[in-house]
Amino acid sequence: MSTHSMVRTRMAPSPTGEIHVGSMAMLLKNYAFAKKHGGKFILRIEDTDQTREVPGAVERILRVVKAYGLTWDEGPDIGGPYAPYTQSERLPLYKQRAEQLVEQGQAYYCFCTRERLEKLREEQMANKQQPKYDGRCRALDPAEVTDRLAKNEPAVIRLKVPKNEQINFTDLIRGEISVSGKDIDDQVLLKTDGFPTYHLAVVVDDNAMQISHILRGEEWISSTPKHVLLYKAFGWQPPIFAHVPIFLNPDGKGKMSKRKGEVSAQSFLDNGYLPEAMLNFFMLLGWGHPEQKEVFSLDEYCKYFDPADISSKSVVFDLVKLQWLNGVYIRTLSESALFEKLKPFIPSDCSPELAKRIIPLIHERLAILSEFEILSSFFYRDITVDPAALVKKATPELVHEQLAKTIAALENIPAWDEASLETAIRELQEKNDWKRRQYFMLLRLAVSGEAATPPLFTMIETLGKSVTLERLSHALPLSF
Repeated sequence: MSTHSMVRTRMAPSPTGEIHVGSMAMLLKNYAFAKKHGGKFILRIEDTDQTREVPGAVERILRVVKAYGLTWDEGPDIGGPYAPYTQSERLPLYKQRAEQLVEQGQAYYCFCTRERLEKLREEQMANKQQPKYDGRCRALDPAEVTDRLAKNEPAVIRLKVPKNEQINFTDLIRGEISVSGKDIDDQVLLKTDGFPTYHLAVVVDDNAMQISHILRGEEWISSTPKHVLLYKAFGWQPPIFAHVPIFLNPDGKGKMSKRKGEVSAQSFLDNGYLPEAMLNFFMLLGWGHPEQKEVFSLDEYCKYFDPADISSKSVVFDLVKLQWLNGVYIRTLSESALFEKLKPFIPSDCSPELAKRIIPLIHERLAILSEFEILSSFFYRDITVDPAALVKKATPELVHEQLAKTIAALENIPAWDEASLETAIRELQEKNDWKRRQYFMLLRLAVSGEAATPPLFTMIETLGKSVTLERLSHALPLSF
C-alpha cells in the first residue's frame, strides 16, 4: 500500500484533441476521491507525443473541465509545489532518471534502427508471435556502447525487464494481478529525440508529484507491470492503482470510441446537456449510491465515492438514461435560469420576448436544450398541415363546420387570454355535442401542424389572435 500521508490524485490528459467523455468521467472520479479525503487533485499535461499535439488543445481541455464545474488544486495554469505541470517542460528530469537506470544496470542503450524493428515486428506477426523487442542490444559490450554514443549514433534507452520474475500489484477494483516478466517488452524509456515515452514520464512525474492513488481506464492494466518495475528500479513506493472499466457504445457493442459520432466532453454541452446532469450521469455509470438514489449532487458523490465499489464490468453509455436525467435537471431550473441557458439554442427568428413566453409551455417536455427549436418552431415559423390528419376521426363536412364555427367564435372573443379561450372553445364543443378528443386534436393540428404540443389553450394564447385565425382559415379548405 501507499505510504503517502495525503490523498493526491491526478488527471493527465494529452493535448492531442478534444477531451473524451470517458476521460471526463475518469477525471471526476479522481477529483471526488481527493475531495472525499481532504486531499489534492492535480491536473498535468502529458505532451510528450509532440507529433500528435493539436494547437490550442491545452486551453480547450482546461476550459471544458471548468465548464463541467470541476477545478484542480495544482496545474499548468496555477502552478503548485511540484511545477512545472507540463511534461515538455520537465525533459531534463526524465533524461537524468533514464541515465540513472542505465548506470544501475536496469536499463540499456539500444541502437536498432526503425527499419530493423519494423522487419522484426512483421516476422513476429507472420509467426503468430506477440511482437516485442528481441533484446539484441541488451548485452552489448560497454566499450562498444560508449564508442557508438561518442559518434552520436542515435540510441534509445530501454528498460531491462527481469525475464524470470513475476510482477505483482493490487488493483482496488480487480484485486491481485500477476504478470510474468517474460511477457513484458523491454520498453523504450527515452526516445532518440530526448523525449521520454509515456511509461517513464508518468512514473517519474507521479512519484515527483507525490501521487498516492491512480484511477485510470482499464486499457492501462497491461502497462501497469512496466510501471511497477520502474518504481522498483528507482526504489520508490508505488501508488495504489484502480483500473476502471471502459464505456460501451449506447448500442452495447464495443468500446465507446471517437469513431462512433461525437463523444468529446464539449460536444455534449454544445448539444444542450447540462454539466450537472452529465456529472450525475458519470457518477451512476458502474457505481451505485448507498441509498440507491439516481439524482444527487457533486458534494454527495464526493462524500460516498469509493473506487473499491466500482463494478469491474463495462457499462453501456445509456443515452436514454442521460436524456431522462438531463430533463430532471432542466425541470429544477427557474424559467429565468432556463432562459439564460437556452440563449445559444434559441434560433434567430424567435425573439427573446417570444422565447420567454414559450419556455413555460415546453419546460416539462424539454430533455435537451437543443430541442427548443423542434418543440417551439411552429410559434414563429410557417407550418405544414396534413389534410388527411385533419379528417382522420371525422367527416370532411364535420371538420369544415368545426373550423368555421371556431373562427367565428374566436373573431368575436372579448379577451385573448387562456381563460377566455378555454371558455369559448369548451362552450362551442358542448353546445354542438362534438367529441372532445377529436375536436381538440383538430384544433391542435390546425394551429400548430403537430399532434403533440404544449397545452392547447395556453398555446393558442401565445400564438396570438391573428396567427391563430390565419391558420384556422388556412386549414378550412384543406378539410375537403
